[in-house]
Amino acid sequence: MRILLTGGTGFVGRHVLRELLAQGHQVRALIRRGGAPEGFEKQEVELIRGDINDPLEQFMKGVDGVIHLVGIIKESPSEKITFEALHTNATRNVVHAAEAAGVDRLVYVSANGASEHGETRYQTTKWAAEEAIRNSSLNHWSILGPGLIFGDPGMEREEICVVLANTLIKPFPVLPVFGNGQYQLQPVSVEEVAEATVQALTRTDVHGQTIPIVGRRRLSYVDFLDVITRALGLKPKPKVKLPLSFVRTGMRFAGKMLPITPDQFAMLIAGNVADETRFYDTFQVSERPFNEESLGYLRFRL
Repeated sequence: MRILLTGGTGFVGRHVLRELLAQGHQVRALIRRGGAPEGFEKQEVELIRGDINDPLEQFMKGVDGVIHLVGIIKESPSEKITFEALHTNATRNVVHAAEAAGVDRLVYVSANGASEHGETRYQTTKWAAEEAIRNSSLNHWSILGPGLIFGDPGMEREEICVVLANTLIKPFPVLPVFGNGQYQLQPVSVEEVAEATVQALTRTDVHGQTIPIVGRRRLSYVDFLDVITRALGLKPKPKVKLPLSFVRTGMRFAGKMLPITPDQFAMLIAGNVADETRFYDTFQVSERPFNEESLGYLRFRL
């Protein structure tokens, strides 16, 4: 099939692109104006440049389906990069263009925890984006909701384990932890996310479904940090627990100076888990457990 891919230059997008090509699909990738990661343009892919909120009907011509990955974790309002613009409005625009062009197959990669009544605008705007798809006239659509994604990010270094290793674990002898650090996570590999995303294009049993994507291993944030630490060849480090009230106050006065946003903080301490059996029973993926071996990329990315 010929697939229109949005968000193909991002962490997840580059893995989805690789999987699409491996499965024999032809790819037309919508790329932001202003450039792409080094080496991206050498891919066997048709590149088109434009803004995700521009009219997209012309780019839909001749394609059989759409994989929509565009999303952000941090806003920059001065650059018009907001959750509403890049989650809700962008998805509505993609759906409208697909309907107008007669493309009725779409897979949207959203986020586990997206909710109409979520604590953060990240969650509520993702939910609104999902609703645009659920209320569409598309004949085949699927929404996938990954939790915390890990995996080799290449040289971009935006992946969560690389960020934590580089900014927290390696520099500090004692690691600060928000609250008790027992909030739960279920990391899932980017390769599994990519494999499921491509499979969702053609599987009839996932039509009209919203499926969370989380790994089998459920662990606390403290244990999560320890796994990353051991993957770096280090012994787990002592932790100091910071009261949540103290952290919230610090974010109020020094938010822009901190490596985590208030939305990210709220979602972290709320935990990010789901029932993993539906994902693994539905998709045929090559499981990569969250352990020191799977995080081997940390040693040569830092």
